[in-house]
Amino acid sequence: MGKREEILESLESSHTVMMAQLNEIDKNRKIYPLWTIREIVAHLSGWDDAAIGFVNALLKGETPPTPAMRGTTVYNDETVSTREGLSYDLIVREYVDTRAKLIALTRQVTEEMVVQKSTLPWGEAGSLEDIFWVFGPHELEHANDVKKIIEENK
Repeated sequence: MGKREEILESLESSHTVMMAQLNEIDKNRKIYPLWTIREIVAHLSGWDDAAIGFVNALLKGETPPTPAMRGTTVYNDETVSTREGLSYDLIVREYVDTRAKLIALTRQVTEEMVVQKSTLPWGEAGSLEDIFWVFGPHELEHANDVKKIIEENK
């Protein structure tokens, strides 16, 4: 299995794990002190948006955008606040749609592009492979936190 296929498998499996948690958690339940499941899903969509920008630029041979250049905390706050007025169902649909778009774009990437160095969304140098080895475990960490709360409330 090539690196691109590993990335695709990671994107699909971590998304599947999180989606399973969404079906079991109260959508108004606090997961972290300041975030409900709604904010977590908005946050994950924001990072998918950043990855989509990176992959699009990679495919076009352009310099990727750096939406998190001011730091990941600022970017997290922005991605959550820009979705503040959206309904929970719309945020979940966006999460599903952005992940599908990210997977479709990643399928177009060559093996060489996976390791090609460029500018990451937070401004450091790195590759598409670097992004996904951060994002996959990141999404699973959130899914596991949600799962713990579900299990505590059974």
